[in-house]
Amino acid sequence: MLKKILHIIFIFTIIQVYCKAQSQQPSIYKVTRMSFNTGAFNEISPVIIKDGILFCSDKRFSAVKDRTTFEGRRLFNIYIAERKDTSDWRKKLTEIKSERSNKFNSGPLCFAPDRKTVYFTSEVETGKAASKRSFKNHNGIFIADLTGTTLTSVRAFPYNSKQYDLGQPSLSNNGKYLFFASNMPGGQGGSDLYYCELINGQWGTPVNLGPKINTGGTENYPFMHPSGKLYFSSDRPGGKGKLDVYYTMLNLGKWEDPVAMPDPINSSADDFAFVAEPNLQTGYFSSNRHKNDDIYQFESTVIRKASCDTLAENNYCYEMVEENAVKFDTMPFRYEWKFGDGSTKGIGPSVIHCYPGSGSYLVQLDVVNLITKEVLYNEKTYNLEILNVEQPYISGPDEGVAGQGIKFDADKTNLPEWNISRYYWNFGDETIMIGKEVDKTFLKPGTYNIQLIVTAEPDPGGVIREACVCKNIVITRLP
Repeated sequence: MLKKILHIIFIFTIIQVYCKAQSQQPSIYKVTRMSFNTGAFNEISPVIIKDGILFCSDKRFSAVKDRTTFEGRRLFNIYIAERKDTSDWRKKLTEIKSERSNKFNSGPLCFAPDRKTVYFTSEVETGKAASKRSFKNHNGIFIADLTGTTLTSVRAFPYNSKQYDLGQPSLSNNGKYLFFASNMPGGQGGSDLYYCELINGQWGTPVNLGPKINTGGTENYPFMHPSGKLYFSSDRPGGKGKLDVYYTMLNLGKWEDPVAMPDPINSSADDFAFVAEPNLQTGYFSSNRHKNDDIYQFESTVIRKASCDTLAENNYCYEMVEENAVKFDTMPFRYEWKFGDGSTKGIGPSVIHCYPGSGSYLVQLDVVNLITKEVLYNEKTYNLEILNVEQPYISGPDEGVAGQGIKFDADKTNLPEWNISRYYWNFGDETIMIGKEVDKTFLKPGTYNIQLIVTAEPDPGGVIREACVCKNIVITRLP
């Protein structure tokens, strides 16, 4: 019984140590609830524009009047939130109006590359049938021109239907591919992701993204980032909450396995409608983690240097040469080198010797006259000082396998007189760690550039020294 209790205590201690180590790792993202959220109503589906964002809200038309659908649900309409400065937003919101604003939903939406053409979600049926409370209206995608703060020349997307929904459009950076969510027949589940290709000015037939992306549940709110990453929301098994944000990429014509975004972007609530700036350092998403749907801003806490010194390997191999041997190349001499590290002698007027590491070594040369047998001891002698390169040092393999843990350490870091305060690792895949020794698992194949950034405690003058090195690692799939 005592053994069992001790065993339980031991396991509990390991878990505590592991959790403590995990808690010491920095959060990759900082999340902030936006100040223009109403609290009582819903704000969703941000779209990044110059000096602000567009988003959808079902907030009241006035202090006492709602805009509602025929069956009594509040309408979503499009608003602009403008930046006041780098850290604050203007309280007054500007509404984007259209001929549909008073009776039908507008949004979610996206911009075409010209930043003037808007693709947005709204109801398909706008005639008399739509006013009947028993009528089940469906969403479709509509295209319009943004003129000032008005959507004009509204026209329907060719694959809208009165039998199923299409919506939440997102265009690729070149405008050639339109991604959207739909529950059209033939899908994998309740709502799937599709795309259409623009061919000779016409949108081709919708293509389902397939079972690797779509599940038996709900996939929606696609966002095609300029980098080629496709972000979307899903309630697939294994997530953190209800809807979670995932991303994937095309690799050799196939979609990679979706990867869930980390805390605090994903939570136990619904997290969806993720968008990001081109540099992926900041962006926005929607979440109901505080009851109603609100918009949150995320900022990456990842430090990645624009340039880093490439890791230099220490060279412990040296060539010893007896220059005078050239003058007496016809004389029968033997040159015997002692390297000062306890190894066997080297023979010849020129020898190459590799030392075990840094240090101070006494090199000696004895010259033997092969005719007289006379030995000139210590004909040449000198101290060889071998110093390691002054740099942070990444110890770890050059290759690895996706899904398998890899150990890295900075034990060989050589920064004399530095009182090092932090070892910061950037693995080139939007993940970071802190510590002299770290365990890393790369999820996908590829070549990753690892940066190790070493920071010293402030010197008496308050100056903080920092040094950075990098190396590549190639990650392959399991054979």
